[in-house]
Formats: sequence, C-alpha cells, structure tokens
Amino acid sequence: MTDNFWNGVNLLGFFGMKLLPMDVCSAIGARLGLFAIPRFYKAGEKRARDTIRQLCPEKTAEEQDALFRENCRMQGRLMTEFSVVNRIAKHPERITLHGIDIIDKAVREGPTIIVSMHLGNWEIGPILLQRINVSPHSFYLPPNGRAKAWIAERVRRKAGLQFLPPGFQGVRPAMKILKNGGVINAFCDEGFGGVIRGPLFGREPHMEGNLALVVRLARATGATICPWYNLRTEGFRFVGYALPAIKLPHEETPGARTVDDILLLNAALEPVVRAHLDQWYYLDNALRRR
Repeated sequence: MTDNFWNGVNLLGFFGMKLLPMDVCSAIGARLGLFAIPRFYKAGEKRARDTIRQLCPEKTAEEQDALFRENCRMQGRLMTEFSVVNRIAKHPERITLHGIDIIDKAVREGPTIIVSMHLGNWEIGPILLQRINVSPHSFYLPPNGRAKAWIAERVRRKAGLQFLPPGFQGVRPAMKILKNGGVINAFCDEGFGGVIRGPLFGREPHMEGNLALVVRLARATGATICPWYNLRTEGFRFVGYALPAIKLPHEETPGARTVDDILLLNAALEPVVRAHLDQWYYLDNALRRR
C-alpha cells in the first residue's frame, strides 16, 4: 500500500509538471529543493557542508553557505525538469555547444568512451549527441521504486540512450560494443554508499568505480576517451563543453600504467567539478568514510 501510494505521487508529479512551461517547471524545482533538502535530508546536508569545507577552505562561512543553498536549488531543478527535459530538443537556442566536433571526430575514427559529468543537467547529453548522430550505450542502475524506474527509463530512452547493465554485468557487453567500433557512455564523477568515488580530490587512486573501469576498457579496446559536460547558465538554459580527447600513452606491459591512467583521466575531470561544485550532483556525499 505504501509503495503504491508513493508510486502514485511520483507519477502524478511527473505528468503534472509536464503541463507547465519549461522555465516554470525548473523554477518550481529550485524552490522545492531549497525548502526540502535542509528540512528533510539532514544527513545529506551535513555531508554536503563538510565536503564544501574540505574542498573550499578559502571561502568564508557565508560563501560556503551560499554554495550549499545553490546546490539545493540545482538538486530540486533536476527532479522537476525530468518532466520536460526532452522538450529541449525542439529548442536548440537554449543550448550553446563548444567542441562537439571533438567527439564527432573520435566516433568516426573508432571506438569511443564518452565520459560525462553530473553537472548542469546531464539528462540533456543524449539529446545533444543526436546532433552528430551518436546514440551511446550507458551503464544504467534503475532508481528505487517502480514509478521512478519507469519514469527514468522512459525519459532516457526517448532521449536516445541505450542501456548497459550496471557493474560487472555490463563489462562484457561494453567490451563487445567497443571492439566493434561502437560508443559507450560512463560517468566517472560518482558517489557510492554516501562516499565520493571520483574525482579523487587528492586521495590515492583506487580500483573501485568508473575511473578504473573506463581506463581498463580503453586499454583493452584501444578506445578514445572523450570527457564532456554541460553547465546551467540560467533557468532551463545550458552551455556544453567537450574537453580534449584522451588517447592513453603506450604501455609496455598490461596493467603497468593503470594508476597513471587513472590519474590522467582524473586530471581532466577534477578541475571542472571543483570549479562548479554548486552544480555538482554528488556534493552531498562524503570524501571519506566515517
């Protein structure tokens, strides 16, 4: 009964928000995030504020609080924008792109791993890639709850995303796609169990998570790594950036450069995430386990 109640609430909210203009839908989410997170998500707030203090010691207490509040707005926007995100495909004036030709070139030349980041609203990523006729396969873990899982799959499939199983189950099909010259998408900025796995933020490289997975897949298949991200400019408007493509250096023996490869990929991602913590989804995760 409880599950069905919340499934109904989620579906009602999803379809109800569809009736609104995009900017109104986004603005409502910003207000809801700022209202709800400090009141009903105390553990996440504590982790977020602690992470901000560790990553931004140069900021005053007031500046750190402002960063947290802006992140709350961003989190709320993401939830309500799910209802209208695919609508942006018909409004190209809302997105400015820089460097997508880098991804286009890599895809035409061979297997490619697109490394996305949880900044701005990453759900628009597959929509943007359709401009260069790219529909990547992405590792996908459905959210908890039947309604949420149905909504997430519906929205992402309509955007052109194809799914791979999460974790080890997805490695073999990902290898097959890449060896056939295909394209996969992965996120290397991630949190698991309330702890940030990537970027490293000064911590030692580790073999858990997608930083290690991506470099191993690239080594095994000769794939080019293409990091990219988007940022919110105002309301429901974005600017996207593709970073320089990464071809891993020659390796004398298998596995000899794994740590160096992780550091190389991390060096491309970490400065971007650090510069935009206010728009980073995993800010409410901890840097270390308690």
